Amino acid sequence: MEKKALVLDEAAIRRGLTRVAHEILEKNKGGKGLVLVGIKTRGVPLAKRLAEKISQIEGVEVPIGEVDITLYRDDLTKSEDNEDPTIKGTHVETDLAGKKVILVDDVLYTGRTVRAAMDAIMDYGRPAQVQLAVLVDRGHRELPIRADYVGKNVPTSQEEVIGVQLLESDEVDEVSIYTK
Repeated sequence: MEKKALVLDEAAIRRGLTRVAHEILEKNKGGKGLVLVGIKTRGVPLAKRLAEKISQIEGVEVPIGEVDITLYRDDLTKSEDNEDPTIKGTHVETDLAGKKVILVDDVLYTGRTVRAAMDAIMDYGRPAQVQLAVLVDRGHRELPIRADYVGKNVPTSQEEVIGVQLLESDEVDEVSIYTK
């Protein structure tokens, strides 16, 4: 793949997450009763960053969970070498019943990942509400799912790919568009 354009640098990611944190607090009238659940892999560090920003802004510690959607995917198949999919584990230590759960992911594309994440979190209780926060919304939905909070809308073609790199896993913070 060839890098076409840098969409967000470190400062732009930080500003986008700060704005999203403020929007979450405004819409929910504070941080009480919220639980942030990051969709593995890159949604988890983004959820942690949002929780930190919410704590700085509001002085409220918001619980964080991690959800692995592997077994909930509608396209689950064996890999090319006939191995079973790798399960990364789900960690939700807070009872989600009656809470406002905010799913956090890096890129919203078809909506299938979010649908799988909603199925997965229902195993941990019935939330009062589920909201969605994403760093990038690139369009091309296949399911009727939309983000409540978006760091940046980046219209793309089907031939383009959004690449998100985060300090926690990639040693750099940036979002780029690549061509196939």
